[in-house]
Amino acid sequence: MKQTIARIAVVVDDYDKAIDFYTKKLDFLLLEDTDLGDGKRWVIIAPQGSKECALVLAKADGEEQASRVGNQTGGRVFLFLYTDDFWRDYYKMVERGIKISREPEKMPYGMVAVFKDLYGNKWDLLEPNEHDE
Repeated sequence: MKQTIARIAVVVDDYDKAIDFYTKKLDFLLLEDTDLGDGKRWVIIAPQGSKECALVLAKADGEEQASRVGNQTGGRVFLFLYTDDFWRDYYKMVERGIKISREPEKMPYGMVAVFKDLYGNKWDLLEPNEHDE
């Protein structure tokens, strides 16, 4: 049996603002943006080179969902962005004004720093050791 996680929903407050951040600040690709009517859209983004998993940008619907924007995991790191060149991507993020919440550190599993997206969700930028990929 083979299974993969194909999509992860990220609750956002505005589709276009989220698309702009992820595509211009993190260089993600906009894979799909389909109007579903009634103000809803099917928006899928992914890091360049990502083959299996992508993010669905899901606009909050109602107060309860809106309260989760930026805090889907109670303040823990939510997503892990693997890279093949940690320092290239780290310096690009700093240059583009992305908030770094934990400075780079060499860990047993690889080089890592924590950054926040436009909503405050925490991400790991991680270049894993070769044996961990």
